Amino acid sequence: MGLLYTGIGLFLLLMLAIGLLRVVRGPTDFDRMIAAQLFGTTAVAILCLLAEASGQAALRSVALVFALLAAITAVTFVRHSAAGEE
Repeated sequence: MGLLYTGIGLFLLLMLAIGLLRVVRGPTDFDRMIAAQLFGTTAVAILCLLAEASGQAALRSVALVFALLAAITAVTFVRHSAAGEE
């Protein structure tokens, strides 16, 4: 089971690296925001993976907080972008 967790963790780290490239090279703010959402989703996945591997239920609560913050960030970005177009 440890090998499976290691493989999933490495895959998630690869996704973070790809997202970081999109943040740096993203032609628009929307591309950068989608990459930031990828960071939030990957952080939640990593925390859930760590919670399962270590048996610490508190990490699941932290993952839920990150998921909530990612959703609030997306809504705020959309509202701010829509207000800037008017």
